[in-house]
Amino acid sequence: MIRTAIISALVLTGCDAGATSGGSGYRPVYGGVDTRLLDGDLVQFGVVMKGARNDNDVAGYAECAAAQYALIRGYGFARHLRTKVQEKGGVWAADAVYTISPSLPRGLETIDAEVVVENCAENGIPTV
Repeated sequence: MIRTAIISALVLTGCDAGATSGGSGYRPVYGGVDTRLLDGDLVQFGVVMKGARNDNDVAGYAECAAAQYALIRGYGFARHLRTKVQEKGGVWAADAVYTISPSLPRGLETIDAEVVVENCAENGIPTV
């Protein structure tokens, strides 16, 4: 099963181009991505943002980074292993770990990198 739940949740809650430029008042500020190759196909992503509405927003930003990274490395898929989210003083941070692979990996929390990157672009969420 291709995991696009986070991106779908963002779309359903109004995180589209219109939401970021007006309408709902949602104006996230994306602070960048720190990418670390841990071992072979195991990659850690640290992302920071302001203006997140909840954990899903910052986890979605990490997922966008993971999907783009997979494509940059010539892979088409990623599998989510874990995401830790914290908020302090209005600054949200996520520490996420994914595996990347050229074919659909086993597991329930897999993503098709190309589809996720397209959704991120449509929703104004930056990638790596």
